[in-house]
Amino acid sequence: MPKIMQVKNISTYLKGRRFLTLNKKDEILKLYYEDHLKQQDIAQKVKVSQGYVSQVIKTDKRYNSNKETKHKSSMIRKATYNKEYYKTYKRPKKDDNSYREMQAQLEKDIAELSYYHNYNMSDYDFVKCNSSAYHRNSKGNLSLVNGLTVGVDVPRTVNMNIKVPTQKYKYKCCMSY
Repeated sequence: MPKIMQVKNISTYLKGRRFLTLNKKDEILKLYYEDHLKQQDIAQKVKVSQGYVSQVIKTDKRYNSNKETKHKSSMIRKATYNKEYYKTYKRPKKDDNSYREMQAQLEKDIAELSYYHNYNMSDYDFVKCNSSAYHRNSKGNLSLVNGLTVGVDVPRTVNMNIKVPTQKYKYKCCMSY
């Protein structure tokens, strides 16, 4: 069982205890704001809990302004670091030919679908690419669907009834130009 202290004058005792707690608070604030120590280090030095240190710091009037100042300086440090990092950052080079392959395919498609380099697409090839725009008419030819607005270079009909004269292609049809 703990000893009960005998105090002659209770007011003197309480003033002394209050003085000690004020000294601890002042010491905590001094260590935090002037010496810039972490809360855990302050708690170990003053021999109090870290939660108590946090409460003392948060009740001080300097807390909000100090918090904003620390945040701003942190943002400036981060921006400076990022600037320096991106100046010296070298992306690893890869042997990736996909972009060149895509460019080559694009050039090929441009050549097939336009008059680029005097390349002419046959009517039949055009019909194959745009099969939804054509239907078979009563003569068996492919005709443009009624109601479509198209340019002058689009074939209106493609003759599919011309027989190829060779025996090998006896049952095949060819297109007209």
